[in-house]
Amino acid sequence: MATLFASQVMAKNVPSALKAFYNKARSGGDCTGTHALQAGFYNTEWSGGHTTYCTRYLPTGKGFYLKGPGSDLANMDIDCDGEQSSGDGRCKSSTDTQGQTRWGLKRLEKSGVRDLNANIHPYVVLGNEGSYSPTFDPRTVGVEPLSIVAVVCGDELIYGVWGDTNGDDNEHPMVGEASLALATACYGTSVSGNNGHDESDVLYVAFAGKEAMPDSAKWDADSYEAFEESITAQGDKLVAQLFGDNADTPKSPTSSGSDPQHTSPSSSNGDSDNKEDSKHSHKSGGTPRNTIPLPCLIILNALIAFS
Repeated sequence: MATLFASQVMAKNVPSALKAFYNKARSGGDCTGTHALQAGFYNTEWSGGHTTYCTRYLPTGKGFYLKGPGSDLANMDIDCDGEQSSGDGRCKSSTDTQGQTRWGLKRLEKSGVRDLNANIHPYVVLGNEGSYSPTFDPRTVGVEPLSIVAVVCGDELIYGVWGDTNGDDNEHPMVGEASLALATACYGTSVSGNNGHDESDVLYVAFAGKEAMPDSAKWDADSYEAFEESITAQGDKLVAQLFGDNADTPKSPTSSGSDPQHTSPSSSNGDSDNKEDSKHSHKSGGTPRNTIPLPCLIILNALIAFS
């Protein structure tokens, strides 16, 4: 029990540019057109199938987030799939728990871990596969299994991993689900296997590319805190690259007078080429200065005049 209470301490304040993105995504209305990777998903059984895997305001090819209709994002149902050891019993109330996750069982054997553990690993459920329609596979847009996902819940930022997918366990293709460990970090021990967070105000951002794979993840951690700490530095780096500021030192997104959400991929990925361009612009930019001392300049002009 103490471990799950303590997990709330690991939450981070949402950096200013990510918060600006959160507000912009909510105020932008429905996600449609080319910004919608796939539409037609249900946030709840009664939501009408209007939730979308969305890319609006993100640089092309950098990832996606879940966007509901109007000002809705997604809710947070509780997933207790995977390794069933440890925990405080709150997963026992779940009526659809499975003994394995989509990616943990297949990909963690080399780490000495049988599967992801919903009581320890903060995993997010993304993608829809099954005999229903529509379906969506995040891998088609470059999001790797077990890669880092940023979750904004309230005024807190939690890092999770893409650990499971939505299957055929509901009448409709559902979205908006996370492990008990992640939900507890967001909302405390009031959540359980059958009691999640119903409001559609949760932002899930999946990062595309190999750089989102957690290089230092402690998969064999025995607590949420130990695992979260092992992926936090890389999560901070991904957030800084994509949204333009640091998760530990928030800064104003409007200080430069530009829209942080319309940054091109090349200007937001921290490439060394961009750093070199920046150095050259500082060296060559601005008004040229006269480096000849004034007395010498007067004498020189006089000699030229009498020659």
